Amino acid sequence: MRKITVEITVIGKDREGVVAGFTNFIFQNKGNIERVNQNVVKGLFGMYLQASFTHKINVKTFDNQIQSLAKKLRMEVNTHHQSNLKKRIAILVTKEPHCLNEILESSSHGKLKGTISVIIGTENTLAPIARRTKIPFFLTKDSEQPKAEKKMLSIIKKYDIDLIVLARYMRILTPNFVWRYPGRIINIHPSLLPAFPGALAYVQAYERGAKVVGVTAHYVTEDLDQGPIIFQNAFTIGPNDTVESIKRKGQRMEAKTLLKAVKMHLEGMLEVYWGKVHFKSKRRS
Repeated sequence: MRKITVEITVIGKDREGVVAGFTNFIFQNKGNIERVNQNVVKGLFGMYLQASFTHKINVKTFDNQIQSLAKKLRMEVNTHHQSNLKKRIAILVTKEPHCLNEILESSSHGKLKGTISVIIGTENTLAPIARRTKIPFFLTKDSEQPKAEKKMLSIIKKYDIDLIVLARYMRILTPNFVWRYPGRIINIHPSLLPAFPGALAYVQAYERGAKVVGVTAHYVTEDLDQGPIIFQNAFTIGPNDTVESIKRKGQRMEAKTLLKAVKMHLEGMLEVYWGKVHFKSKRRS
């Protein structure tokens, strides 16, 4: 029988016995722990655990049992059962349309090995694009990020999302959100990271006299713009370039680079370990 992989994320107030409780649960279900990573920030505990099984498991029973364990340990747990079915995608946006349009165009031509299930925006600017493509659009305009994320999490859970794409989503996700989807949130940043972090990368590049400007697609971690790098691209700056011309060139490159990273993820070409992205052979359809 083919190996079955289950990804488990645990979030809650830091306390003793949590790691042992969940690892023992896997062993009791005759599973093998392939990866485990844990972190604590300001009393908030997060753990990612990847387990594999060589025997068939009842998904509903497994999830019910692990939820009971989480309740006993006063933690919140989410499970993600990997499958060969088309991945479900959530796209998070603010007001810039270029990255969203590039992904939607690729999807409309059948070039994306996934289904765009929902678009979530911090404002209504891009809602008309969602309506034209008949993709559900939800607004999360709460100024307090934890409140906005609470709504986003409920939407993402409702649509059973496999991959979250930040298509110029201009807010910083908290550890409480990021830890739930390790290796499943992709962002595009307008610079060759780790240089020029933050929102004003093109302005910084112009002011510092950069001769080459680039973009970076990366997985999101709790450290701003520091996640494992998937793919980068760059262009030269000429003596006649302005901030606006650099921005136009950069936006075109952002869209194409983000799309490439998303495609690579959906095609199973990427694997993250020891803080780096490693490329695997392309899977056959």
